[in-house]
Amino acid sequence: MERGKMAEAESLETAAEHERILREIESTDTACIGPTLRSVYDGEEHGRFMEKLETRIRNHDREIEKMCNFHYQGFVDSITELLKVRGEAQKLKNQVTDTNRKLQHEGKELVIAMEELKQCRLQQRNISATVDKLMLCLPVLEMYSKLRDQMKTKR
Repeated sequence: MERGKMAEAESLETAAEHERILREIESTDTACIGPTLRSVYDGEEHGRFMEKLETRIRNHDREIEKMCNFHYQGFVDSITELLKVRGEAQKLKNQVTDTNRKLQHEGKELVIAMEELKQCRLQQRNISATVDKLMLCLPVLEMYSKLRDQMKTKR
């Protein structure tokens, strides 16, 4: 009976040591893992440690799978939304390009109209200036006309 309790105590101690080693492997840098693994190979319980390691790996795999399953639908929804946004962005880009093309065309017509207006205003100013100058010359022309009439009548 005493022997059974001792074996059980050793088994618990070994299990605790294996658990400590597993935690150390999970939490340490891979460059420092050599001494930890050496302690496993130096011990007599290499097979048990490998079983515990496999169990730990299966548990982590299940946790990863649960997490992936939990987030999968959100991922799919996000991708679907992203594809919709991309389609809408393309439509918006096409609309902006079309609007820009129309504005460029209308802008050219406006520039031409403004240039024509500028020419008309320049002509209007020239005509107005010419009329003003002719108005200044009008008294002289009237005097010339009278002089001419008088010269004709005196003959």
